[in-house]
Amino acid sequence: MAQLLVRNVSEEIAKLLKKRAAEHGVSAEEEHRRILEEALGQAEKNDNEARTNRLLNIPSLPECGDEYDWIFDRNDPRNARPWRRDQILFDD
Repeated sequence: MAQLLVRNVSEEIAKLLKKRAAEHGVSAEEEHRRILEEALGQAEKNDNEARTNRLLNIPSLPECGDEYDWIFDRNDPRNARPWRRDQILFDD
């Protein structure tokens, strides 16, 4: 296990940590570990939620009228080539 040494913590913060640890019936060191785990776990959850929200909020394409040009029907011989229909020079 790794060890962390936290320096320059104000007396007020140290007292609050010890008080919170006593309320939970654990040592200040254990309470500090719990706080770190909770904070980092919440940060990761927030990152994942933010990524998901960004993906869900991708704007849809504007109505351009050629949405059907991208439909791919394997049974249609005109779709045998991997490009859009309007890029085909000669219709079979």
